[in-house]
Amino acid sequence: MTMDIKFSIIVPVYNSESYLVNCIESLINQTYSNIEIILINDGSTDASLNICEEYQKKDSRIVILNKKNEGPSAARND
Repeated sequence: MTMDIKFSIIVPVYNSESYLVNCIESLINQTYSNIEIILINDGSTDASLNICEEYQKKDSRIVILNKKNEGPSAARND
């Protein structure tokens, strides 16, 4: 019996619109598909949240958490 382990990938997001698409694309195109992608929007003021929301509509494995800006360490700890 083979067990598929589900992995959660946590991505702190803060004003990262210029490279966020590449990041999310690389995650959703992994060969191992039993993953949950948690995008933690840390109070972005650019289009980062919009990008996250568009990908969430396309892929049910994506979860978005919104919070006020406290830095990447705090974002990963939520």
